Amino acid sequence: MKRILTIDIMRGITLFLMLFVNDLYMKNVPWWLGHTEANFDGMGLADWVFPGFLFMVGMAVPFAVQSRLKKGESTRYIVLHIIIRTISLLLIGVLMLNVSRLNSELTGMNKNLWAILMYLSVFLIWNLYKNISQKVVFGLKGLGIAGLIVLVFLFRSGTAENPGWLTTGWWGILGLIGWGYFATALVFLVAKENLLKTGLFWLLFLALNIFSQTGMLSFLNFLRPVFGVLIGGNTPLLVISGLFFSLILRKTGSEQWKKFAITGILLGILMLVGGFLLRNWFIISKIKATPSWGLICTGISTLLFVLLFLILDVWGKIRWSSVFKPAGQNSLTTYLAPDIIYYTVWMTGFPLLFYKQLESPLLVIAGSLVWAFAMIGFAALLSRIGIRLKL
Repeated sequence: MKRILTIDIMRGITLFLMLFVNDLYMKNVPWWLGHTEANFDGMGLADWVFPGFLFMVGMAVPFAVQSRLKKGESTRYIVLHIIIRTISLLLIGVLMLNVSRLNSELTGMNKNLWAILMYLSVFLIWNLYKNISQKVVFGLKGLGIAGLIVLVFLFRSGTAENPGWLTTGWWGILGLIGWGYFATALVFLVAKENLLKTGLFWLLFLALNIFSQTGMLSFLNFLRPVFGVLIGGNTPLLVISGLFFSLILRKTGSEQWKKFAITGILLGILMLVGGFLLRNWFIISKIKATPSWGLICTGISTLLFVLLFLILDVWGKIRWSSVFKPAGQNSLTTYLAPDIIYYTVWMTGFPLLFYKQLESPLLVIAGSLVWAFAMIGFAALLSRIGIRLKL
């Protein structure tokens, strides 16, 4: 099956929107652009962006796994790759999550400097090196590993009377992606391209999400510190939704685009209806990861993918999308690289983010839009000079 451009472009768009909403200074912009409060029954743009990216993670899984199988890799080797990739995402996610908890005095290092060194170490370890001798690659990766070990050893949170260390917490954004990817990749290896089997796994995680929300799975609380994301069901549900829709795409193909589009529209509407029905028992809440929110986000992602698929892969209107393609093909670098700039700005006090303090909401929004486009360009530039993260 030929490469589907929509997968790269929609992934790039969700990353662009992630950078945009994460940069917004919410006190000066409309509420519907940001994240809603945990107990608020509703959602804004920011409440869809991350599940939209999770949906795209699931859509890419069968293409990635099949590519490895065609190269002759064994199932055992692929499972090992899935585990290593998951652990890498969990590790980076936990490190990012804990930056805000760092106590500079106890650690003996400025919080922003610790974060910058942590990100630089991550880039050294997981960069995709090309046209460089293996000795140099080994040395750079070793330097990154040594850097992370030292930073983790130095890390302290809490107070002098009650010091703390790293915690897994909710695993951070990359950690959630890691757990969702882990569950979905294993589901694909088990169910392969069987829609019925994949659908049953989807129902399993929907049930876990519902039962977790009602407290029926409290007997599994002892497992939640590690496996809480899987038990909660919501994140795997979102990623497997993308997997299921990807299998439909693979079975119909771009040659049967009308069948795929009709199927996608019906499925998207069904998800929306299901989400609003569940709203009778569960509020729409990203923070609480409710099943109503999950299904509504899946419906939005499905319908948006169909629209982009028609525009890009069927009608060939691709010129406008080129700005998002580098982000879609280099998602991890696009997501992480801006944080190095953020922490550098905060450490030096350089007024790069001046637009956040402007009184005009339009100017604040425009500033964050420019920032998001600039960060996509920054990641594309890094890729050109050989800096590209690959887990």
